[in-house]
Amino acid sequence: MASGFAAPKAIVLCLAFCLFLSNFTFCLSSKVFVVYMGSRDNEDDPDEILRHNHQMLASIHQGSVEKAQDSHLYSYIHGFRGFAAKLTQDQASQMAKMPGVVSVFPNVKRKLHTTHSWDFMGLSSEETMEIPGYSTKNQVNVIIGFIDTGIWPESPSFSDVDMPPVPAGWKGECQSGEAFNVSTCNRKVIGARYYLSGYEAEEDSVETVSYRSPRDSNGHGSHTASTAAGRYVADMNYKGLAAGGARGGSPMSRIAVYKTCWDSGCYDVDLLAAFDDAIRDGVHILSLSLGPEAPQGEYFTDAISIGSFHATSRGVVVVSSAGNEGQQGSATNLAPWLITVAASSTDRDFTSDIMLGNGAKIAGESLSLMNMKTSTRIISASEAFAGYFTPYQSSFCLESSLNSTKSRGRVLVCRHAESSTESKLAKSVVVKEAGGVGMILIDEADKDVAIPFVIPAAMVGRRTGNLILSYVNRTRKPTSRISSAKTVIGSQQAPRIASFSSKGPNALTPQILKPDVTAPGLNILAAWSPAASKKDYNILSGTSMAAPHITGIAALIKSVHPLWSPSAIKSALMTTATVRNKHRRPMTVDPEGRRGNAFDYGAGFVNPTRVLDPGLVYDASPADYKAFLCSIGYDEKSLRLITRDKSTCQEQTYAAPSDLNYPSITVPNLNNTYTVTRTLTNVGHAKNVYRAVVYAPRGINVTVEPARIVFDRYGQKMSFRVNFQVAAPPQGYVFGFLAWRNRKSRVTIPLVAQVTPSTMGRLI
Repeated sequence: MASGFAAPKAIVLCLAFCLFLSNFTFCLSSKVFVVYMGSRDNEDDPDEILRHNHQMLASIHQGSVEKAQDSHLYSYIHGFRGFAAKLTQDQASQMAKMPGVVSVFPNVKRKLHTTHSWDFMGLSSEETMEIPGYSTKNQVNVIIGFIDTGIWPESPSFSDVDMPPVPAGWKGECQSGEAFNVSTCNRKVIGARYYLSGYEAEEDSVETVSYRSPRDSNGHGSHTASTAAGRYVADMNYKGLAAGGARGGSPMSRIAVYKTCWDSGCYDVDLLAAFDDAIRDGVHILSLSLGPEAPQGEYFTDAISIGSFHATSRGVVVVSSAGNEGQQGSATNLAPWLITVAASSTDRDFTSDIMLGNGAKIAGESLSLMNMKTSTRIISASEAFAGYFTPYQSSFCLESSLNSTKSRGRVLVCRHAESSTESKLAKSVVVKEAGGVGMILIDEADKDVAIPFVIPAAMVGRRTGNLILSYVNRTRKPTSRISSAKTVIGSQQAPRIASFSSKGPNALTPQILKPDVTAPGLNILAAWSPAASKKDYNILSGTSMAAPHITGIAALIKSVHPLWSPSAIKSALMTTATVRNKHRRPMTVDPEGRRGNAFDYGAGFVNPTRVLDPGLVYDASPADYKAFLCSIGYDEKSLRLITRDKSTCQEQTYAAPSDLNYPSITVPNLNNTYTVTRTLTNVGHAKNVYRAVVYAPRGINVTVEPARIVFDRYGQKMSFRVNFQVAAPPQGYVFGFLAWRNRKSRVTIPLVAQVTPSTMGRLI
């Protein structure tokens, strides 16, 4: 059973471990825990909630109110109920058994999932971002909240020139702090808060914290905010690369900043405090380019799942990144009420030319603007091994692994086998310190993220790297020269799914497809914090960069359709997406170039020119998410603790999680036959006729009943059934899609299925 009461098991195990070791000091030490208590009743008095929280804490501190107040960090009182406090494992176990408590879980640190992209996606180059046939001028009334590392408000991307007054319904504030005061906000950045309590409670030293205020010392938050909602900047560039006009997806929308992430990461108790405030402040959309490590924990012991559940229940669209782990099943932010975004490329690359002595010219990825004027000797880094390092170890250009006598004046060929972009940059530092004048880095995973190396350098994949090493090993005096980086448009087919982008299936609830959709996340240029490095703009890659693209488009949808629910907006994004590249061929996945599928890109690459008129949507209400929770094992008691109402699972009708009215259908355990029901809502012309077109997954017959649907009015709902039947049992997951079509619209959802082994045995 997927109950929120699962968390105390770890606490009990810890106590048993302590008893076994006869070492109570370990268990008696305090750590920060979240005590989550479900939805907030609108009639609850915030002061009474705070008093009740202190009473609960006092009860585990032998009645001491003073100790209770000392242990208390946050109370969550606006969007949901709960608090954060310093507790021993024993106290946390006691707290988990108290009436009204859904779950108790430790203060886990989350990681950040760390322009031409809008032109590539087909939006206007003008600041208005108008889409032909629609006015998006109402975007000035759409407020986007960013839970991230803060903002650099002086960036031209956040100018408020010609913006109207702040929307009347805004309840947020501009919190003063270091190098940031109330007047720092403007009509563009209308709110800014920061959260330190969870960070300070966990980190050994907080002296390294820069700017105890909403000001961004990292750059990540400024980058994501400007990608989604930055104003038009006439000449944005990275040291001359990618020069040109750039703006966010919804450049006239308002920005509210919730700084929860510091140099080491983002802590759960701070994230929940930000969600709580954002719901009360009145944001319409929340953007989070961060998440847990895979595998993700159960929904109601996960801060992002909890915060987004209550935000979505109150009409707030929540957009999140899928993660950067790259492997199958590594996607995170898996809750069905979240919009989860994968990362793909645009048609812009940053390359340096590698000229070999045999006349070969090879393009490698790089952001290094340094240039070698003449050719020089090239060697494998394994030949320059030093000290106790083996040639194999030195081939990875580890710190102190290179002999300076052998490296001096040479271009070194190094290998890379990790996922950290920082370590790639560090290798160029190691080569430079050893006297090398250039570097060719072979990325074993073939990741194509451009790196700002400190010497002339370029990155190539394994196959190309092996060709270079073959030339080096077979030539008596091999030479090479590396040019400075340049911007190249259209050299590769695009979009492609980035190799680092985390992929499905959903490891927590496989009946819900994740990721939902993909957007540009490779080598994205946007605003930056000069405090992080002395530049105003920077190029970053990650699903962190993809999520704010979807955030910006969601803001455009909200500006045209302000009454649409979060799930209707998600449906519009998914059902209008494409699975083909700009050459109308199937999207591929880096590095191997294989044909992509729904586990790579969800419904496909977002198409912002179609999202405002999807024709039909797959809508879902908070009641549908309650039914979903019942279908994954929540009982009436745990459901009511979360919702704080009289919900019962008897009222809910979902036999399985796949019955949620989601804009995709996934059947992970198909046992011969299975039927799924979906409901469409007409958001197009009043009178419309749609016909079903099915491209069935290989080896499975799919029928739709009825195959023709007639709508007579706007807002009308019509249901249909999708029947799956195994014909020729395939191995593993197979993919197809279902489209409802008329003369104007094509409303498409992915179909994903996997036949159970027992069924395969009977039918083979």
